[in-house]
Amino acid sequence: MTKLIIRIINKRGAKHETYAIASAIVCIICNVLLCVAKFIIGKLSGSISITADALNNLSDTASNGVAVAGTKLAGKPVDKEHPFGHGRLEYISALVVSGMIIIMGFELAKSSIDKIIHPTELNFSIIYIITLTMSIIVKLWMAYLNGKLYKLSNNLNLKSVKQDSINDSLATFATIVALCVSHIFKIEWFDGAFGLLIALIILISGVQIAKDIVNTLLGKPPEKELVKAIEDTITAPDIVIGVHDLIIHDYGPGRTMASAHAEVPQDADILKIHDVIDNVEQEILQKFNIIISIHTDPIAVNDEEVNFYKKLCEDVIKNYNDEYTFHDFRMVKGDTHTNLIFDLIVPFDKKDKAKINSDLVRLIKEKDQTLEPKITIEHSFV
Repeated sequence: MTKLIIRIINKRGAKHETYAIASAIVCIICNVLLCVAKFIIGKLSGSISITADALNNLSDTASNGVAVAGTKLAGKPVDKEHPFGHGRLEYISALVVSGMIIIMGFELAKSSIDKIIHPTELNFSIIYIITLTMSIIVKLWMAYLNGKLYKLSNNLNLKSVKQDSINDSLATFATIVALCVSHIFKIEWFDGAFGLLIALIILISGVQIAKDIVNTLLGKPPEKELVKAIEDTITAPDIVIGVHDLIIHDYGPGRTMASAHAEVPQDADILKIHDVIDNVEQEILQKFNIIISIHTDPIAVNDEEVNFYKKLCEDVIKNYNDEYTFHDFRMVKGDTHTNLIFDLIVPFDKKDKAKINSDLVRLIKEKDQTLEPKITIEHSFV
């Protein structure tokens, strides 16, 4: 069934939003059927955990609707007010879905606590168990389907729906256990206790999904593999010596922009450099679908004096902390002193920039009192 659905999607054109729409249609149909079946069983048995499970499926239907609406809106083209597009609407809609999961968890917790305080005897039937077991199978298949579609599209909404389907499977399994234990051992409060456990699982997963999405909206580091691939592409031409200050901005799926500084020999032909960098920018766009702007930094590569002082700074920095790196090294000579200018990259946990600066200035001047280090301390964006 999963392969058939993916095949149908591919025939219609495997676009980012097509996966979300296909997922929503399948999930809405399944959730409505499961909701009706569980609600009937819940009322007949008097089980709060089964009724809550039915309401869970109903909220999933609404979540699927929000997810597909968010994906459709995110696919809107750029306009005057939104020159970077509407891609982040997909993240916002996924955040709404996580909020709905959290609310549903709270409501289930309230109902379960009430059931613990005021327990009632449950009506038991093997038909209920069979129906609930079938619903677990359906939900696990939905999780598998959305996991496949998420890998194909990288749509965060589908990741949320996948996790929600797994939660539903756990919730229904717990409901079956509660129903059996309550019936066999006549423990009337057990149904409410298991309902509360389900609520906690749902709340935790909702918070985790929300956390992941908020991190994406705030701006999280790009994948290391992508960073290396971009840096390798930039430094592939022989004329490019190195690369630094790579920054990648995520404006939603398929809407990524970047900037970087490419180090080139200061005595190279500027027209040749311009042509090389243009080609690199186009290659990155074609390879990774990322619009990148590359700034060129002229570097003295054949100046023995510059290389000497650069090596001096490198040794001092490495001995001070081998986690630190530096770039944009320049030397400006004066009558009484020589300025050594460079940018220093330090880990995020190194907060005391003033101390780092004063320590390195002191250590470099110990080598030569005429040296005046001018250090700009910053963190890496990747």
